[in-house]
Amino acid sequence: TTTLSKPQSMELAMPDEPKVDAPPPPETPAWRTLTIVLGEDDKVAWYGGGLDNPQPNEEPTIVGYGKEGIRQVILRKSQAVKARATKPDETLVILIKPSEKSTYKNLVDILDEMAITQEKKYAIVDMTEEDVMMLTEKNAY
Repeated sequence: TTTLSKPQSMELAMPDEPKVDAPPPPETPAWRTLTIVLGEDDKVAWYGGGLDNPQPNEEPTIVGYGKEGIRQVILRKSQAVKARATKPDETLVILIKPSEKSTYKNLVDILDEMAITQEKKYAIVDMTEEDVMMLTEKNAY
């Protein structure tokens, strides 16, 4: 008999619409933030904190996907955040920024990395002009 593979899916949680009179959410400290920018040709750029003020030794760097690439970055950053945290809710926050030149497969791959590394706090957000310039400088756009 022939068996077809069963489709798999991931849960996706979407935030509620903010209330009109709600205060803005608190900003996440740079030391807890990892930004992942998806470039072209299966290239991934990452940096800690913000582009305007990256964390020490976490300047924009190009890596690949998989266990020797971005997964190692996520695991190292997660361990560093856990070591520095003083409260249980101080965990790593990952910002995923797909570019116009990245593929749907790239987005699926990075979401797979979130599942593999068991990271719970991540968001898919829009790229900024600074991100595009950074990818261009790194030959990933």
